[in-house]
Amino acid sequence: MAAPVLLSHPSSLAHDTGAHPERAERIVAIERELEARGGLGWERRLSPRADEAQVERVHPPSYVDMLRDLCAAGGGHLDADTLVVTESFEAAMHGAGGAIAAAELVVRGEAPCAFSMHRPPGHHAEMARAMGFCLLNNVAIAAQHARDVLGLERVLILDWDVHHGNGTNDIFHATDEILFVSIHESPLYPGTGSMHDVGTGAGAGYTVNLPVPGGSGDDAWTSLVAHVVVPLIADYEPQLVLVSAGFDAHADDPLASCRVTEEGFATMAALVGGACARRGIPLAGVLEGGYAVRALGRSVAAVLERWGTGATVAPGDVPVHGLALRAQERLAKVGIFTTLGQPAG
Repeated sequence: MAAPVLLSHPSSLAHDTGAHPERAERIVAIERELEARGGLGWERRLSPRADEAQVERVHPPSYVDMLRDLCAAGGGHLDADTLVVTESFEAAMHGAGGAIAAAELVVRGEAPCAFSMHRPPGHHAEMARAMGFCLLNNVAIAAQHARDVLGLERVLILDWDVHHGNGTNDIFHATDEILFVSIHESPLYPGTGSMHDVGTGAGAGYTVNLPVPGGSGDDAWTSLVAHVVVPLIADYEPQLVLVSAGFDAHADDPLASCRVTEEGFATMAALVGGACARRGIPLAGVLEGGYAVRALGRSVAAVLERWGTGATVAPGDVPVHGLALRAQERLAKVGIFTTLGQPAG
């Protein structure tokens, strides 16, 4: 049986942001943890560089040109939080290429699952705006590639980064071809992701925002995955699930106040992995945030261990939290999905 594939590239380390929360030590910490665990059985591959045509399915050419030219000129700040250096454009292009490759590997059946481990992250990047440490929206580029090149009709993106993925939310706001689901702390940067934002036009009902209050821990996050996300997977029947895997909901993270543990991330991974396995749905992950570097390394390893071994958790084994009950009631009222009240998964 083919091994799961972990995609990475040295360019992630060359994107040198200095004394910044989104720094090269994030990748170093993950690498050290994986090495300490013997690699967890994942095959390592270098990520290809995305080409401009692949990126421009999501970002306009003028924006891509601006990023390239700014980096070629030595870099600078794109906003108060987001900076680039000469090497940042290549890092971003390999990040997009890694996400695309992860999607291709699982859709084509060449790997049981795949994970793209790159920085900078991507989910805050809007079509023509960098923000929140993000330059290119890697998961959105991979999802659009799956639609346009791999011929898929339905892709589900689950974003469990503690910050709302405003870029992904907005890129797919008006389409029913991508179901975007986000669990995130609120109020918190970037201030988007209201539960009332459910998409527009043809995309009405295909944006599902699940904000949680600060201090929420494993019980709330895992319940939302078990009792909202898993039924959504059953109802939407995606042909690919992509996880925007941020780890800044961890209790140790300095940029938020949620209290998720490594075991909480592992349980979420096992719930999603089980839902996909039962339906034969390809699954891939894309690294987003996570700024307590030791906790990041342990959390990524916990997720890769569950996905790599195929370990699953049944939704019925996760207690129903009040946040999940309220989310179910709200989504049922607006008709987003119809399987509520039936056994999940």
